[in-house]
Amino acid sequence: QVQLVESGGGSVQAGGSLRLSCAASGATDRMGWFRQAPGKEREGVASIWRTVVAYADSVKGRFAISSDNAENTVYLQMDRLKPEDTAMYYCAASTTGWGFSLRASEYKYWGQGTQVTVSS
Repeated sequence: QVQLVESGGGSVQAGGSLRLSCAASGATDRMGWFRQAPGKEREGVASIWRTVVAYADSVKGRFAISSDNAENTVYLQMDRLKPEDTAMYYCAASTTGWGFSLRASEYKYWGQGTQVTVSS
């Protein structure tokens, strides 16, 4: 069983930046960030598997996912934030599987979420 704890959410004006962190209680393999806005489906934002990363088209060039394997921590650097980035952001992890994934079904463990609000 792996527990995930997110931090770093908050409120920021459009064009600003935030950095999310997710600390895992144990070793993981694939990790990802998802978000869900009110009334919308959960969306895969970024994923990292070993040194390979992937992003949703909506955040490419603005968000960057990275990991510190020694600390079992994954980060999401979010720059040039837009109001449409407003959502609850969730960290997810799996200990099996091959490759990155932006599909929620590919992840077994989930954090409690951290709110990101971007005002115009």
